[in-house]
Amino acid sequence: MPIATLTRIMRCVLPDHAKVADDAKETIQECVSEFISFITNEANERCHREYRRTVTPNDVVAAMEGLGFGNYVEPLTVFINKHRAQQDCCPPPRQATHQPLPPPPQMARLPAVDGYVPSPPAVDVANYLEMPQMRDYFVGPYRGGGGGGEQFDPFK
Repeated sequence: MPIATLTRIMRCVLPDHAKVADDAKETIQECVSEFISFITNEANERCHREYRRTVTPNDVVAAMEGLGFGNYVEPLTVFINKHRAQQDCCPPPRQATHQPLPPPPQMARLPAVDGYVPSPPAVDVANYLEMPQMRDYFVGPYRGGGGGGEQFDPFK
């Protein structure tokens, strides 16, 4: 994702007087890329298990749920349905219409205070250690490399 796009998103949620260092922007960019790859990989594996070649929005939603990001399923489903409604209203040339996803079960929500709507709760980092898929995805390629060793492994 381009740094300019990330900067624009960050400015929307930060106070006007806040400044973000360039290396912080680059770090966020790397994290976003890793997150997208992580979710996409899981959605793609689902397609392979079902002998399909095309990843659909439903695959992405299922991947988010399966990887422990259930907090984001409802907002993602709402976005997908709004996007599909817009596409149905004014479809681009040669594109089929979509059926909306069924709404996810209602979760407890905090009330909005003075226009502030709290973001979904973050995934507990401690759970990553208990999630072998997450651990193996991030740590797997680096195991057996030079340096470090078992005594320096933060996931053990």
